[in-house]
Amino acid sequence: MGLFDRLFGKKEEPKIEEVVKEALENLDLSEDTEPAFIEAEKVFQEEAEVESSEEVALQEEENQETVEESQDSEPVVEVQQEEVAEKENPELEESVEENNSEVLEAERPQAEETVQEKYDRSLKKTRTGFGARLNAFFANFRSVDEEFFEELEELLIMSDVGVQVASNLTEELRYEAKLENAKKPDALRRVIIEKLVELYEKDGNYDESIHFQDGLTVMLFVGVNGVGKTTSIGKLAHRYKQAGKKVMLVAADTFRAGAVAQLAEWGRRVDVPVVTGPEKADPASVVFDGMERAVAEGIDILMIDTAGRLQNKDNLMAELEKIGRIIKRVVPEAPHETFLALDASTGQNALVQAKEFSKITPLTGIVLTKIDGTARGGVVLAIREELNIPVKLIGFGEKIDDIGEFNSENFMKGLLEGLI
Repeated sequence: MGLFDRLFGKKEEPKIEEVVKEALENLDLSEDTEPAFIEAEKVFQEEAEVESSEEVALQEEENQETVEESQDSEPVVEVQQEEVAEKENPELEESVEENNSEVLEAERPQAEETVQEKYDRSLKKTRTGFGARLNAFFANFRSVDEEFFEELEELLIMSDVGVQVASNLTEELRYEAKLENAKKPDALRRVIIEKLVELYEKDGNYDESIHFQDGLTVMLFVGVNGVGKTTSIGKLAHRYKQAGKKVMLVAADTFRAGAVAQLAEWGRRVDVPVVTGPEKADPASVVFDGMERAVAEGIDILMIDTAGRLQNKDNLMAELEKIGRIIKRVVPEAPHETFLALDASTGQNALVQAKEFSKITPLTGIVLTKIDGTARGGVVLAIREELNIPVKLIGFGEKIDDIGEFNSENFMKGLLEGLI
């Protein structure tokens, strides 16, 4: 079963009411069939009378029970006496209310969000924005023509799914419309959603799982300043420590004092060690210290924060290449993951950053941040189609546990739910 069918099910069969209605409309109401209808109507009336008499009897029985209960007035007197005592003693009333509220608070279960609920919440703006544009689009068209497809392509581009995705999808829809001889726009609504899912699904090989090792797992994080890279590392450190892993962080963005201080603060907050160096130190030397400490102390997960000065690509490329050589000197097969942090709210600019960083260093996955505060979540489809770099981690919000491993089914369901 394909991803679309797993998420939304197969095309709906006609409702039983519609089938019955159609059958009745085609029924030959001749004289031969009339007696049967009269007999059926009599039976229906008799059944209705029986049900009505049963309801009357049941109502009388309930009224009798109510009268009997009302005759017992002692509980009411006790309640009234308690109310009088509380009015005479306001402090007693406040104490009772306070105790009751404490008990209620203690008994009230603290509901924890499921993973799907986090996806639904964080993708609400994207979903409602895309849905509103799609509904307005269908409301404006009465027929499927060339103008319909041109407007649809523009709508998809505005939804940040990318120019290539929009172009490919529109061409496929033109073919589909001819194949099914679709004349009305609503006939293509489900097909549009189905094609979006198929574009993401591709060959079904998502490669979304993180490559954890039996021993030390080294994760290298890259990305421009301000995208939430350091915050994501801090939240992941908390997540992995809660899972029982030994975690260590390395502050290799040594030329920006604020980055080192921010990572050190996260280390203090989640109680994991942070390797830092002198101000303006060579980032590679700090990484070397971190690698040696991680091996010596039996660390499970080492996360390395690096600079993101994309405006100076040559220097950044040289720096990242040097860091890579230092890492391999200690652990030859590392880094096991090289994550690019992208701010989803930047839309197509995030796609540009992904293209530039992929030229600088091999990327194994994307960390998509700030998805909850934007309507541009469609950029995930653009990244998938144009770069084929899997999104492996996603930030749902500002809370310390608002980060998790990316799941395409949860994402597509949260993105497209309710649009069909």
